[in-house]
Amino acid sequence: MSLTPQGQGTPSDQELSDQELNGGGGNGTKKAGRSRRVLRWSATVMAVVILGTAGAGYLYYRHLNGNIHKDALNIGDEKDRAAGTKANAAGQTALNILLIGSDARDTEENQKLGGAKETFGGTPLADVQMLLHVSADRSNMSVVSMPRDTLLDIPKCTDPDTGKVYSASTTTVMTNQSLGRGGPGCTVATWEKLTDIHIDHFMMIDFSGVVSMADAIGGVPVCVSANVWSHTSTGHGSGLKLKEGTTSVKGKQALQWLRTRYGFEDGSDLARAKAQHMYMNSMVRELRASAKLTNPTKLQSLAEAATKAITVDDGLGTITKMYDLAEELKKVPTDRITMTTMPNEYVGARVKPTADATKLFRMVREDIALDGKDKKKTAATATAEATADPAAADDQIAVQVRNGTATDALAPVPGRAKAVTELLTGKGFTEAKADTSAATAEATTLIRYPSADLKGDAEQVAKSLGIPASAVEKSTAVSGITLVVGADWRSGTTYKAPADEDKTPDTAQAINASDTSQCMQVNPAYTW
Repeated sequence: MSLTPQGQGTPSDQELSDQELNGGGGNGTKKAGRSRRVLRWSATVMAVVILGTAGAGYLYYRHLNGNIHKDALNIGDEKDRAAGTKANAAGQTALNILLIGSDARDTEENQKLGGAKETFGGTPLADVQMLLHVSADRSNMSVVSMPRDTLLDIPKCTDPDTGKVYSASTTTVMTNQSLGRGGPGCTVATWEKLTDIHIDHFMMIDFSGVVSMADAIGGVPVCVSANVWSHTSTGHGSGLKLKEGTTSVKGKQALQWLRTRYGFEDGSDLARAKAQHMYMNSMVRELRASAKLTNPTKLQSLAEAATKAITVDDGLGTITKMYDLAEELKKVPTDRITMTTMPNEYVGARVKPTADATKLFRMVREDIALDGKDKKKTAATATAEATADPAAADDQIAVQVRNGTATDALAPVPGRAKAVTELLTGKGFTEAKADTSAATAEATTLIRYPSADLKGDAEQVAKSLGIPASAVEKSTAVSGITLVVGADWRSGTTYKAPADEDKTPDTAQAINASDTSQCMQVNPAYTW
């Protein structure tokens, strides 16, 4: 889903150049761009179907296993991978599942649905990327979608089938290009490098089966604040035409709703994304409250279409494993499902993650519910969970200490890196060294580490100084464990941690799945 900051819009796919339609290269057409808009919600349909039909009974047959395509989970280098998800104090483990929507035109059916004949068999793009995080205790689920045109660094990936090596990108590129660099395992690797969140499974879906799945689900109620017609004199708009109030949409009309930008709120992709989230939430409610998919014949037909269109990792490579996953998802109450978008800001016509995105990723990584309904963890519990990775002996852990105490109003504290280095040495970290380079400005004290194998060591340093686990982060900007003494620790030998802000950023545009009051505001220019 291409989502952008409130009040701002990006050009629609119809308005982008051929080069932009192909993620920076190739000979795409405006028709290809329009079809890719449809794909932006495709992966979410599969997830919602699993959520809604988990209780319908075990109607998946063994022969369906042969329909399922499998691919490697992560094809990036070990150094770019996130550490495995650790169990909480009760021994429960969270689940992270990446949903990927591919625009591949690799079959006649996909070509017919996707259009753009010249792209048949071309390099696919990951135009939908959504992370489903299921909490360790299965009490809640957080969904984070990443705009397809997010600019980031794609790590080195190796195609598991051909052995072809795709070097790490030397410049920031659109995230949807990751799929064409060896398969979905590269998209997983890209997410892990960016977020430091370990991904347990992926599910990738193409055009095939999406329309039939939507028809099998049936009508989904949506609401508009006024009569709306998404249409302009120059041919823009999805064509959606609805009366004020609630209407049950399906088929072509459902596609129009999901594609509508002109007509909702400020006409930005953010408004379109809000409409998509509302549709998905309404679908979950409908499926869980009714028996639409309890008919064995209809459900079997849906299963046939879905399994032919889906690619998963080996860990989900059988109907039994997928059913088991559905049973886990079924445990999450509807009112504890929160859908968000990665906070972002513009870079030209593209976007990049903001500081709020880093905060959102940290909350997911630490299994903090995005709906704010979690019981507050004690400091002892948080520390115990964070330090589950084994660490080396204190005197074997090399730490570089930097002075980051400068602020806009205050000069850096002279000798601060040396003072904290001496503090660490006194605690047994004899390999700690002070960085003598010029001081920088860091609002809060942080500990950074470059690769997963050093996470436990970094957390051990944090624990010794009373620095919270949330201040320990993976970063390719450092070559070893690096402690940056921030402006919040300008003096003294005891660090006083700031109060945790475990509140979902407003810029994530969170929507709860149980909110039945959701209604899209119609732009007055598009009423009839």
